[in-house]
Amino acid sequence: MELLLATCLLLLVCAFIYLCELVLQWRHQQCYLLAYECYKATDDRKLDTESCRFLLKTIVNSGLGEETYGPRNVIAGREDCPSLKDSLWEMDDIMFGTLDKLFDKAGISTSNIDILVVNVSLFSPAPSLTARIINRYKMKTVIKAFNLTGMRCSGSLVAIDLVQNLFKTYKNVNAVVVSTELLAPNWYRGKVQPMMFANCLYRSGGCSMILTNKKHLEHRSLLKLQCIVRTHLGSMDEGYGCSTQAEDNNGIRGFNLGKSIAKVAAKALTMNLRILLQKVLPLTELLRYVIVSRRQNKVGNAGLNLKAGLDHFCIPPLLKPQLSMGLHRFGNTSSGGLWYVLGYMEAKKRLKKGEKILMVSFGAGYECNNCVWEIWRDMENPNVWKDCIESYPPETLVNPFMEKYSWINDEHLSFVRFEEVVNAICVDGQPSKNLGQRFRERYS
Repeated sequence: MELLLATCLLLLVCAFIYLCELVLQWRHQQCYLLAYECYKATDDRKLDTESCRFLLKTIVNSGLGEETYGPRNVIAGREDCPSLKDSLWEMDDIMFGTLDKLFDKAGISTSNIDILVVNVSLFSPAPSLTARIINRYKMKTVIKAFNLTGMRCSGSLVAIDLVQNLFKTYKNVNAVVVSTELLAPNWYRGKVQPMMFANCLYRSGGCSMILTNKKHLEHRSLLKLQCIVRTHLGSMDEGYGCSTQAEDNNGIRGFNLGKSIAKVAAKALTMNLRILLQKVLPLTELLRYVIVSRRQNKVGNAGLNLKAGLDHFCIPPLLKPQLSMGLHRFGNTSSGGLWYVLGYMEAKKRLKKGEKILMVSFGAGYECNNCVWEIWRDMENPNVWKDCIESYPPETLVNPFMEKYSWINDEHLSFVRFEEVVNAICVDGQPSKNLGQRFRERYS
């Protein structure tokens, strides 16, 4: 009898120790966002309507404002012959410009960074970009460094997913993620319209962030990661081929968005949300959905109330400016785009402690990667929006390009060649004061 009692007691002690280890392991596997810093270029790199005349016919319908930023070599008219120096300058300006501010804001020493992840889809120099950062900040020799490429707009959430999984192995560590894209050598110089679209939408930008699983830093954190769900349709030829880097018939390289991209994106998003919403919506809402669907004898008719478990929706700046102030002000900055959208909501003081944010991202492959954050404390920093947040949303979202050059879409002028448009714009080498009127007088 005593032996039985001793055995039971031993089992209970072992079970208690095991549970304690699980709790401690769970505590260290948490992923907190300490701080983030978005990139903002200097005013001399703004792409307004006057500096975008060479993209006139395509950019009129893009939905961008006049204060987005382009690469310096394009502003200088050297897009035909980008150099390695141009590429490295653009990367250094974004990476170091955001990291310097980030380390200062978070109060974290560069020597205390244990994991470094950089995602840039279209640039992979040697030494690597992570090595460039490590050298600049003299980081520790045992740092875990990763370079991610080829995933375009979804790269940021892929990097965070990598960090979250590393946190399961490494305890009490800090991680830095740098998410951006390089435009300098990737500006399309041809005349194939689907490939010109990237020039009209993508702009210079990026974001750096610090994540940690240190419990004692929890009170300083902005966000706590709840879950990430990744959906990859690369096994489908249609999905794999709808967003690719390619060359046109003249051998000019650019980025091609296929006609099927909207359909593929909708399918990927639907598949992703089927899994993600089960993790974030309350059981009562899921039960309501199942019961109503069965009563109607058709799944999907009931409709899920996303607001039951989500308070904010951070969508990528790919849509109309009415849905994304980030698109209007900064353009599509690829993998950094979501953080400009988050920054806008923070600058508007909409993010309150305890609320949850759904981040939605799409990328080449084709991928849909979504995550949910819980706001850990009220967020009210004006961040990169500081100098313009009071003017947003603007009284009118009329596209300035459409306002000035809407005549370019006139069907009666469809026969006009692009070169003739440029000639019509300039009179004796100077821009015309009334481009629309002069163009109509010449070609009507």
